[in-house]
Amino acid sequence: MSFTKHETAIVDEGAEIGEGTRIWHWVHICGKAKIGKKCSFGQNVYVGNNVVIGDNCKVQNNVSIYDNVFLEDDVFCGPSMVFTNVINPRSSVVRKNEYLDTIVKKGTTIGANATIVCGVTLGEYSFIAAGAVITKDVKPFALMAGVPAKQIGWMSKFGERIDLPVVGVGEWKCPHSSERYLLKDSILMCLEY
Repeated sequence: MSFTKHETAIVDEGAEIGEGTRIWHWVHICGKAKIGKKCSFGQNVYVGNNVVIGDNCKVQNNVSIYDNVFLEDDVFCGPSMVFTNVINPRSSVVRKNEYLDTIVKKGTTIGANATIVCGVTLGEYSFIAAGAVITKDVKPFALMAGVPAKQIGWMSKFGERIDLPVVGVGEWKCPHSSERYLLKDSILMCLEY
């Protein structure tokens, strides 16, 4: 076994789990899940069947990753954050054929107790504040907060708030990585060297 699994965790037969992944107390990973290398799953995490998780993802305690949720590399899911898979759930109505895809792009951070409504895409390196409720697609590098969430700024790859307006034009250089960012037409781009 090329991954670490706590004795209380359940990994169903057939699950694909990458080298160096750590699975902690009372985690349940379903048999058709595909998980990359060097991931970490905190206690009481659930991973459904139609789920693909990239490399180096961190999923904190009490998170359920339901079918049709796809995490790219380097995604952080804070404690007790929530993914949904149906827009209009009713206990008396079966809607398993109505699950919508939720795509979380590379480097995204989702804060504690945030809710991600199904069918959205969270852009690369976006940052979802604790307790935010995401109901629409999120731009790359966007900082989102509130209920429902609104964009209140920008975040760098390093995780620093970028001193640029939400709308407008400008440039910013990260003091940690020296990466330069360009804001144009309400889109932020990282200009890598």
